[in-house]
Amino acid sequence: MVQLTPEELVSEFHDAVMELYFARKRIAALEAENAALRARLSPAGQGAVDEGAASAADPEGR
Repeated sequence: MVQLTPEELVSEFHDAVMELYFARKRIAALEAENAALRARLSPAGQGAVDEGAASAADPEGR
């Protein structure tokens, strides 16, 4: 087992905290994007989205 110095432990902890911070920011952005997409796919906006979703799902138009 590798022994870390106190300075290395602090550095590793800092790195982990920063990774968590950016992961949470990315999660929040993805949740907002997901909410926007769900709103577009709701029954009120269904007609306009179906056409685009169909072409995106099957680019050859099958």
